[in-house]
Amino acid sequence: MAASKLNVVNHPLIQHKLTLMRERDRSIKSFRELTNEIGMLLCYEVTRDLPLEMVDIETPLMPMKAPMIAGKKLTLAPILRAGVGFLDGMLAMVPSARVAHIGLYRDPKTLQAVEYYFKAPQDLSDRMAILMDPMLATGNSACAAAALLKSRGARDIRFVCLLAAPEGIAHFQREHPDIPVWTAAVDEKLNDHGYILPGLGDAGDRMFGTK
Repeated sequence: MAASKLNVVNHPLIQHKLTLMRERDRSIKSFRELTNEIGMLLCYEVTRDLPLEMVDIETPLMPMKAPMIAGKKLTLAPILRAGVGFLDGMLAMVPSARVAHIGLYRDPKTLQAVEYYFKAPQDLSDRMAILMDPMLATGNSACAAAALLKSRGARDIRFVCLLAAPEGIAHFQREHPDIPVWTAAVDEKLNDHGYILPGLGDAGDRMFGTK
């Protein structure tokens, strides 16, 4: 992926929390809390260049012009189920955002993404959509989710993940070269089952205690 489209967030707080999440014996409660916290920090990074407009307000002392975010509110789009781990943290930063839910699961044999649910606001063409999933592994789910958002008219999409594999980055670039990616780390490779190495295991299972 072109350097301008891949953003590796090296903030010390994010890197520290990601290391804690990688630990095999990390509790479900702690893993979930860390996902939420990193979601807040990544939201700060991915919205760094939101457009601003000057508006008239009154402070307790005098009128002034002050900056506010311009345009329509954001749409946050988690890929179910693990992407939900980012949602509360991001909503804490942008509480007025709308939410799209994208239900996909990975077929264990083909590793292809299978859609089972999609519910999004109607007017995505005028909104920035932040697509989120903890892992960009094969890239199949991310590619399918981005295509669904585009089918609803989304033109400004940004993808946010905790970890990415080189294979997933390359796949995503081929399918959606217009969508920039923010990630906390690019790991070594995928294993034969499509899991990121060294990775942190299955984020959904670790978040919800289902394995």
